[in-house]
Amino acid sequence: MPSQDNGQSNYAEACRVVLGELTDLPHLPELPARGAIANMTGRALAVLDGLDADLQPAGWRLTGTSGSAGIDHRRARSLLAQDLDTVEELIQDSALTAGGGVFKIQVAGPWTLAATVERPRGDKILADHGARRDLAQALAEGVRNHVRDVRRRLPGADTLIVQVDEPALSAVLKAQVPTASGFGRHRSIDLPEASQALEWVLAAITEEGATPWVHSCAPETPLDLIRKAGAKGLSVDLAQLTAGDHDDLATALEAGDTVALGVAPALAPTSTALTDKAVTETVERWLDMLGLDAAYDIVLTPTCGLAGADGRWARTVLRILTESARNLA
Repeated sequence: MPSQDNGQSNYAEACRVVLGELTDLPHLPELPARGAIANMTGRALAVLDGLDADLQPAGWRLTGTSGSAGIDHRRARSLLAQDLDTVEELIQDSALTAGGGVFKIQVAGPWTLAATVERPRGDKILADHGARRDLAQALAEGVRNHVRDVRRRLPGADTLIVQVDEPALSAVLKAQVPTASGFGRHRSIDLPEASQALEWVLAAITEEGATPWVHSCAPETPLDLIRKAGAKGLSVDLAQLTAGDHDDLATALEAGDTVALGVAPALAPTSTALTDKAVTETVERWLDMLGLDAAYDIVLTPTCGLAGADGRWARTVLRILTESARNLA
């Protein structure tokens, strides 16, 4: 359960771990255990521009009118501001204050939001073409303002990466998102519309001078569509990749884009202990399969975030990945 301070003491500790262990790529942590206002959906709703929401027993729902945000939506916005305050304070003791640093923030993408947030009259935004368009545009403008706020707070972060999380994109395109009744599935979205919504968000990031990445650990995520929509970084789970995905990632690397490769378990393994040597060898085998070497822009990550990990494993896996990256370099 979150504490009286919305878990800010725990959040500060998470920030210290990130800033201490990930000196090459620190980021704004997310701690979804603090509740709906801090999970991936609540976090993204906190940056929306021009759309308000409230929290219902079934989950988040748009209110339909501007200026009518429910108490939980206001709390989500307030919590994000508090978390940014915490990072801004703690980062004063890091290398970012000298300039030339890199910092990453993240936000749920338009299709993951459309698949998880309801319209004012019920059922997912995914069911309404106009609502889908309004949501994507509100997210694009909100992310634009969010980037400006982070730049103001962290002037030493010369390179700002915005990771757009789209774990539901594959399900949206394959008509696998259930309707409110649970007895049906929402129709699949045409590829041009799917691409356009992503383009709006990724273009807003680029226009603000930040670098857009897209992350999904779901199988059959359309990496080529994501690249063509404007992503300059692809974050994936190595274990979920198909032969076609490997080709798309090789093309991305050769074009100078970044590949963030999920190669370490998000939860502590119960059998064989993970080592930096094992991770390094896994990545080397993958590069050898592609006919590439470690000179390309590769970032090593957990397979799908550390939201379910305890503090000990979070520190351990970040150290292993950091050491593995050094081995490759």
